[in-house]
Amino acid sequence: MSLEQVEQWIREIPPITRTYMIGAFLTTAACALELVSPFSLYFSATLIFTKFQFWRLITNFFFFGGSFSLDFLFHMFFLVRYSKQLEENAFRGKTADFFYFILVGATLMTLLAPFMKLYFLGSSLTFMMVYLWGRRNPYSRMNFLGLFPFTAPYLPWVLLSFSVLLGNNGTVDILGIFVGHLYYFLEDVYPRMINTRYRILKTPQFLEHLFASDDADFAAYDDDGEDADDNGDGGAE
Repeated sequence: MSLEQVEQWIREIPPITRTYMIGAFLTTAACALELVSPFSLYFSATLIFTKFQFWRLITNFFFFGGSFSLDFLFHMFFLVRYSKQLEENAFRGKTADFFYFILVGATLMTLLAPFMKLYFLGSSLTFMMVYLWGRRNPYSRMNFLGLFPFTAPYLPWVLLSFSVLLGNNGTVDILGIFVGHLYYFLEDVYPRMINTRYRILKTPQFLEHLFASDDADFAAYDDDGEDADDNGDGGAE
């Protein structure tokens, strides 16, 4: 794959997923080259509130092992794949909603992390996205390494089992599944239970204004696609 093809592939990734992927890659590269120490990135409520090291609220989500290991590739693959699919489908034209989904999830994880003694939450965020994707694509059929088939809602649990087999702490992944389920319940299940359109997790208006240009880009892309389809149909006739 040439440099131009890599650049084109990156450009085709929607903005939120692209930003997170690049951030995780650069963080891992900086740690691998020993430009940055993981000790300056991990989540610590004590250091945040006594030493005012507020960057730790963000950097812990971008750390996936500190080297380009199998574990890093494992998480990057599923992060990019399912975050991209969520942003392009379930949240298509709703970039602000997708950002708010990540923001709400990251906030809940940050509040729970001290009680669970977790210091890096990137894996939790990945599992949250995988869980929501599975719930919103309940009939998608999958298979794991060609060994056994299953439907999409079981994907987080299959990945959790595989992650544990790789020697990872399953607690961090379970946190992502829990937060993903909580978001899914409040956003998708609860409104149907009480038969209302009211959204508990409604995206703040200032975020909608902030990402209005990205949503306009999605709309323009869709319009171009429809025009191309119309022209194609006319030629076939």
